[in-house]
Amino acid sequence: MLNLLPLTFAAPLLGFILLAFSRSRISENLATVIGVGSVGISALTTLLVGFDFLSNPPEGGSAVITLWQWMSVGSFKPSFALHLDALSLTMLGVITGVGFFIHLFASWYMRGDAGFARFFSYMNLFVASMLFLVLGDNLLFLYFGWEGVGLASYLLIGFWYHDAANGAAARKAFVITRVGDTFMAIALFILFREFGTLNIQELAVLAPAAWPVVNGVGATMATVTALLLLGGAVGKSAQLPLQTWLPDAMAGPTPVSALIHAATMVTAGVYLIARTHAIFDLSPFALQCVGTIGALTLLMAGFIAVMQTDIKKILAYSTMSQIGYMFLAEGVGAYQPAVFHLMTHAFFKALLFLSSGSVILAMHHEQNIFRMGNLRKHIPFIYWCMLIGTLALCAFPLTSGFFSKDAILHEAYLGGHYELWIAGLFGAFLTGVYSFRLIFIVFFGAERWRKAELHGHDDHGAHHGLSPKDEPHGAKTLDHHIPLAVLLVMALIGGFIHLPLDGVLPAAEHAEHGPAWIAYLPIPVSFAGIFVSWFLFLKRPDIPAALASGSVTKLIGQFWKSAFGFDWLYDKLFVKPFVWAANINKNDIADWVIGLIPLTLRGANSLAAATQTGNLRWYAFAAGAGAVGLIAAIALH
Repeated sequence: MLNLLPLTFAAPLLGFILLAFSRSRISENLATVIGVGSVGISALTTLLVGFDFLSNPPEGGSAVITLWQWMSVGSFKPSFALHLDALSLTMLGVITGVGFFIHLFASWYMRGDAGFARFFSYMNLFVASMLFLVLGDNLLFLYFGWEGVGLASYLLIGFWYHDAANGAAARKAFVITRVGDTFMAIALFILFREFGTLNIQELAVLAPAAWPVVNGVGATMATVTALLLLGGAVGKSAQLPLQTWLPDAMAGPTPVSALIHAATMVTAGVYLIARTHAIFDLSPFALQCVGTIGALTLLMAGFIAVMQTDIKKILAYSTMSQIGYMFLAEGVGAYQPAVFHLMTHAFFKALLFLSSGSVILAMHHEQNIFRMGNLRKHIPFIYWCMLIGTLALCAFPLTSGFFSKDAILHEAYLGGHYELWIAGLFGAFLTGVYSFRLIFIVFFGAERWRKAELHGHDDHGAHHGLSPKDEPHGAKTLDHHIPLAVLLVMALIGGFIHLPLDGVLPAAEHAEHGPAWIAYLPIPVSFAGIFVSWFLFLKRPDIPAALASGSVTKLIGQFWKSAFGFDWLYDKLFVKPFVWAANINKNDIADWVIGLIPLTLRGANSLAAATQTGNLRWYAFAAGAGAVGLIAAIALH
């Protein structure tokens, strides 16, 4: 069965090629069969390969399938090879499993869109690129998929490119993530220079031998390399300071948001750190940076989410915060809980984003939560999907998020990282506040919308939204209900899945397990956040209104709502200076300087031509003057 592994990425890649070259000539139904079916084949293949891998574990706990020699440049001979172990298998399951249900939902959501086939071609490319990333046995192969994910995200974020704002959001995501990618590329150059290979398994053996940790201090090159890799991870996973692209990425269709936030792009950075943990473990300072960045990001994103009014942006900042928890876990050496939370987060965040898409269509493309209200009576199925997803997000007991997030906090405490533990606890409180703020405002309270808006027709009159009573509208309703129902179940039971990561990622070892109450403290903290949200946004909504009118509280709220001013800061530091330099150089100064060369030659030619008068006396004078000058020069010498 392991020989089927190449089919996992070959199927969506073939789907991308077929849809890309024939999208204007095929029907929506055929595009659905190709786009959704290709990822379905990939998911089924993953299931078969995973069953075989777990039933008959290969020697050493991993298998390598070499497809061909990629290139041969001197001693640099990377192979196009697939590496399968428990970590890559977990990622395969998330990408293809969750990705398939997102594709299935998208076949309902995008019905009637003029770019239907084009949309699925980009989605297939996204999945294929992410599979390249997690299956590569060397960092160059991984980087190939890394850049493919960046390209696909650019295409999907700017999918509705007729709106200039969407194109700007796509460019922003592309440029900012390229900053991180540059750091990562430099790290690859260093690793090859130091060890002559980019094979991940070989580096895991060579690096500790060459860069030992001495008295708790890592080697300089180990720290530099780990920090450069961290730069790449920060860019892809939208962590401080390269986080500003993620909220704008909501410009793409909602299934794109689900795919980016749940199954593909933002998880890439978490995967990179886990996969190269052997290098990060050689630099305690780099690991401290990973944990600190995660803690700061999860807190900042939580504060920002409290002030957002766009339903998708609230979920976007929620993703940023949850990825922060994963970075925090990796920073304290809890790699297994980080990957576990990556998986459970994929379940409930995909559920939340897809459900928000249903809400948006039901509200006739309205995304402002303060123009909604009491929707639980009109779209009850979506209400329950959003509620279960939010409970899992808040780590409600026995939901999937409870097992993974609490494991992260417990590991942080046991590892003696008390400042990170406190940050994670406060982040859990903020999660309860902002997530149930969305639930209470959207599904409870007064109906702040016009009845006519709840009719489920888009601007072109196509009936592909929910009706007020959430009634089925033909067979296509299955495309909507099945993905949500499956993800709802996984959001509930996903925490009971055991990931066999012991042979791949180190398990944190602690001499003591700490007091029992430490393991359960996150529960009342999360409940406190939910209670505060209920009191402020459902019981006493006049209090937030009063706070919004206060001079100091209004200023703080605006600061949070503006995402701590990072866009303003980067505009001042980078964008405006670049535009200023571009305006100065709009006529291309370098080109003008180079243009002086032919201008000088033409001038010299004109002077030389001026001497050719045809006058014999002038020629005789010139010859005589030249002879006198030559004699004088010889005499003086």
